[in-house]
Amino acid sequence: MQNDPNYPIRKYIRLRGYDYSNTGFYFITKNVQNRLCLFGNIVNGKMILNDAGRMVEKWYYELENKFPNTRCHEMVVMPDHFHCIIENVMVAHVGAPLRGRPLPNHQRPLPNNEHKHPKTNYGINNKKTNATIGDAVRWFKTMTTNEYIQGVKQNGWQRFDKKLWQRNFFDHIIRNEESYIEKTEYIKNNPRNW
Repeated sequence: MQNDPNYPIRKYIRLRGYDYSNTGFYFITKNVQNRLCLFGNIVNGKMILNDAGRMVEKWYYELENKFPNTRCHEMVVMPDHFHCIIENVMVAHVGAPLRGRPLPNHQRPLPNNEHKHPKTNYGINNKKTNATIGDAVRWFKTMTTNEYIQGVKQNGWQRFDKKLWQRNFFDHIIRNEESYIEKTEYIKNNPRNW
């Protein structure tokens, strides 16, 4: 199939070999399928969110509640896309197991023949630990899509074409303060530059 000239070759857009559960800052862009303007309008250089846009904003900040190792930084909902900076942080576990009490399966050391990355688990209140940026973006995409579908059915929101979001998302690993400031300014100025 890959040798078929009529079969499109999918471009790998993530940084090969990079562990996206690493601590750090990530600039994310997520586009609406077919670039439909569903989340509001730009008026005099300012983004005016409609109900759907406010819904997207709400689910962005909900990421911190779902993923204890995620911090939400600057973001902007645009008419047909979304930009944000997400930080992965190290989550400290308080306390130690009681003496003689076995560790839960997710805390036991892995045998030598298993991968070295900790397994993503769901903890108290269905919070996901050891999540990657991809885990967070997939959850965000699912929650916003489900609520948007409800908005179409119950509130007459504009319909979308098969999928609310494009399949992938663009990411940039922020490696220093200069890059962080540049991406923050880009997000803040995005409505004015629309």
